[in-house]
Amino acid sequence: MSTTPSSRRLVDKLWSYCDVLRDDGVGVLEYTEQLTYLLFLKMAHERATRPLKPQQIVPEEYSWQRLLDAQGTQLEVEYSKILVGLARQPGVIGTIFRKAQNRIQDAAKLKRLVVDLIDKEHWSSTGTDIKGDAYEELLSRGASDKGSGAGQYFTPRALIQAIVDVIQPTVEDTVVDPACGTGGFLLVAHDHAEQGSESMTPTQRRKLQDDLVRGYELVDGTARLAAMNLLLHGMGTADGGSLIEVRDSLIADPGQRWSVVLSNPPFGKKSSLTMVGGDGREVREDRVIERQDFVATTSNKQLNFVQHIMTILDTNGRAAVVLPDNVLFEGGAGETIRRKLLADFDLHTMLRLPTGIFYAQGVKANVLFFDKKVARAGTPWTERLWVYDLRTNKHFTLKQNPLRRGDLDDFVTAYQPGQHGERQESERWKSFTYDDLVARDKANLDITWLRDESLEDLDNLPSPDVLAREIVEDLAAALAEFEAVATALEEQLGQSQ
Repeated sequence: MSTTPSSRRLVDKLWSYCDVLRDDGVGVLEYTEQLTYLLFLKMAHERATRPLKPQQIVPEEYSWQRLLDAQGTQLEVEYSKILVGLARQPGVIGTIFRKAQNRIQDAAKLKRLVVDLIDKEHWSSTGTDIKGDAYEELLSRGASDKGSGAGQYFTPRALIQAIVDVIQPTVEDTVVDPACGTGGFLLVAHDHAEQGSESMTPTQRRKLQDDLVRGYELVDGTARLAAMNLLLHGMGTADGGSLIEVRDSLIADPGQRWSVVLSNPPFGKKSSLTMVGGDGREVREDRVIERQDFVATTSNKQLNFVQHIMTILDTNGRAAVVLPDNVLFEGGAGETIRRKLLADFDLHTMLRLPTGIFYAQGVKANVLFFDKKVARAGTPWTERLWVYDLRTNKHFTLKQNPLRRGDLDDFVTAYQPGQHGERQESERWKSFTYDDLVARDKANLDITWLRDESLEDLDNLPSPDVLAREIVEDLAAALAEFEAVATALEEQLGQSQ
């Protein structure tokens, strides 16, 4: 992602203190959380003390001024008291401070962070672009830190941008991410819908700020980062309701429907819940969840997210979801769900992603694009699935050769948003009819046709570091696929007993 010199200066200033705190056992993600609390308090203070239309967002007893006035160990006491108090507040404040704890045990270092690093900046006057970019860059740096574990919540921004560019959300849409992580999809969707905002009506502008996007996130710490990320980008209000809800999306049908669903569900296989689908079968875990809207019962999280998205997508709505390869070929529940998707939805596009672009290793993933149609009997809605192969003979790494938006230009051009009938096949862009797809064993969508040049041209192999990384990716992906097969066999064995 690109950052302005002003936002980069802010990032460098805030990030410089991360190494100081790391010696005290404060990890990257924990540091970003502490920054989130303190930045919110400082911005609330700026609004409360501005000369024109001052706005009291947090109660006086939890204000930034209390931190500035406190000395020594009293600062830790005051800070902890503020965190506990604000966690009880409603709306976005409660989401950001939910279960918040002070991780900075050295009062002198906390004082320096408060006084020198944050209080000296006037955050409200920097503009949403600068402070939003700075915060997004902090999250990106945190995701790239292997020890933080934050990478699992971070989707490459180049990929998000390309997905949003073809989905084309507008202010007339409602956008949801049922596994929103730090809110990347929601931010980019909002930016796209914001184009031409100068000609919008006051009602449209209010919707753009308060009602366009909604996110759900299971992990408290990640949800607070998402809520702050949206707020810093001018979405929602500091004293309003939260656009991010902390909950497990898979527990139930929320009842609401959205015209656009964008998501990269977590890559873990097991669900922490017992799922009971409309077929009446159970997969035993900790507790039972019955989803009559699910056509198949499985503990595979990605398959359950696909079913959940099929439910929450409004008629004529459009979805784009990042999914690992096992969703394309897994039998049993996987086959049932794929056949349902092909028949009752228009599964029109699949982007096969290269390896080496995610912080989580061993991820071989794809983006499925599908639209929800009015129910009809007898005739499947999917007429033709177009597959773009960005994986074969493509070599990316997170540091030396990261995926850039330009690498997806050809896919975006070939996609032809709203004009799928105008699509033209190319070397990497092929189409397959519904009959072709359902005739394949288990309706397997794991389709390849390009020859791997590295298997033939030994004189032009990628550099050793790229080869080593791809070997690691392939081994990790193979282990993940074996895990999926083992899980499926365990489920079948459990059902037969």
